[in-house]
Amino acid sequence: MAGLGGRMSTVIKARISRLLDRAEDPGETLDYGYQKQVELLQNVKKGIADVVTSKKRLQMQSQKLEQSVVKLDTQARQAMAQGREDLARAALERKTVAQTELQSLDGQISELEKQQEALIENEKKLRTKIETFRTKKEVIKAQYSAAEAQVQISEAANGVGEQMADLGLAIQRAEDKTENMRARASAVEELEQAGAFDDITQLGGGQDDIDRELAQIGAGSQVDDELAKMKAELGSGGGDAPQIEKGEGEGK
Repeated sequence: MAGLGGRMSTVIKARISRLLDRAEDPGETLDYGYQKQVELLQNVKKGIADVVTSKKRLQMQSQKLEQSVVKLDTQARQAMAQGREDLARAALERKTVAQTELQSLDGQISELEKQQEALIENEKKLRTKIETFRTKKEVIKAQYSAAEAQVQISEAANGVGEQMADLGLAIQRAEDKTENMRARASAVEELEQAGAFDDITQLGGGQDDIDRELAQIGAGSQVDDELAKMKAELGSGGGDAPQIEKGEGEGK
C-alpha cells in the first residue's frame, strides 16, 4: 500500500506540475521575481538605515560620556586643590565608570560600523545583480513574445491551434449542411419529374380526397339531369329518334 500511495502521489504531482506549466506566464513569473528582488533590496536599505540610526544613538551617548569624563576629572582636581580628598576620590570613581562605559560604547559603535559597511557592500552587489536581472528579464520577455507570436502565426497558417480548430469544425458543419440541402433539393426534383407530386393548379388548389369525391358526385348528377331532359324533348316532338348510322359491314 505504501508503494501504491507513493506512485499515486508522484502521478498527482506530475499532473499538477503540467497544469501549472500550462498556466504559467514566463513574463509574469519574471516580473514577480524582479519585484521580490527589489523588495529584498529595500529591506537591505532599511537594515542599513537601522544600523546607522543605532550607531548615531550610541555616538551621542559616547559624546555625553566623554563630556562627563572631562567634567569629573576637573571636579576631582578642584576637590584635591581644596584638600577634599574624599570628594576627589568619588569623582575619580565616577570617572572610571564613565570611561568603562565609554570603551564599551566605542566597541559597539565599531561593530555597528562594520555591519554598516558590510550591508552597504551587499546592497551594492544586490543592486547590480537586480539591474542585470532586470535587463535579462526584459530580453527574455521580448524573446518569449516573439516566439509566441511566431507560434500563433505558424498555427494559423497551418490550420492548427484551438481557435483554428474551432473554425475548422464550423466550416465542416457548414459544408455538411450545404451537402444535405443539395441532396434534399435533388431528391425533390427527382420526385417531381417522376410525377410523385400532384399539380395543385390542376386540382382546384388545395382540395383533399373528400372535396374531389363530392365534386365527382355533383358532376354525375348533372349528366343524369341532362339525359332526362333530352329524353323529354325527343318524346314531345312526335318524330322518331334519329338513328345512328351503321358501318359498311352492317346490313341495311
